Amino acid sequence: MTCHQDRYQDFAIDISSVSHNDSKIEHRPGPAPFCPITTLSADLDESTAPSNHKLALRIPRANTDPKMGIINIRRGKSAADVKIEEITELYATAQDEFEIAMEETEKASIYAEDDRKAAREELTRVQEAYKAVLDGTDQDLANEVKRRIGQRIRELEQGVVAMEELALNQD
Repeated sequence: MTCHQDRYQDFAIDISSVSHNDSKIEHRPGPAPFCPITTLSADLDESTAPSNHKLALRIPRANTDPKMGIINIRRGKSAADVKIEEITELYATAQDEFEIAMEETEKASIYAEDDRKAAREELTRVQEAYKAVLDGTDQDLANEVKRRIGQRIRELEQGVVAMEELALNQD
C-alpha cells in the first residue's frame, strides 16, 4: 500500500490574521507539479475556525499514469482533452476570422484583404498547434487528436482556400 504522502499534498495555512468578520479565506500556493489547483478557499465562522489558527487541507496529487497522461484533477481531463481544448480555442478564433473575412470578401469590401490575411494567420496558428501534436513523440495522443478534431481543421483549410480563390476571381 502506498503511503498517503505519495497521493496527497498537505497544506497548513496560518489564519491568525483572519478576523471572524471574514467569511472566506484564500491561499494561493505557487505553481506545483503535483496539483494544478492554484486557489484553495474555505468558509470560516466562529464555530469552524480552528483554535490553533491553522487550517489543514489535503489535496490529491495528479495521476501520472503514462497511459492516461497527467490528469487535471479539477476537471478530470486527459492529456488529449487538454491538447484538444487548446487547439479548439485556436480553431474558434480562426473560424471567427474566416467568417468575417468571407463576408467581407463576398461584399468585395475594402477590408476584405486584411480580413483574409488575419484569417490565414489564425489558420496557421491552428495548423502549427495541430502539427506539433501530430509530430510529437506520443503517437496515442496524436491519433486521438487527429481522430477528434482533424476533420474540422481540414474543413477550415478548405474554406480558406475557397475564400482566397473567390477573391482572385473577383479581381
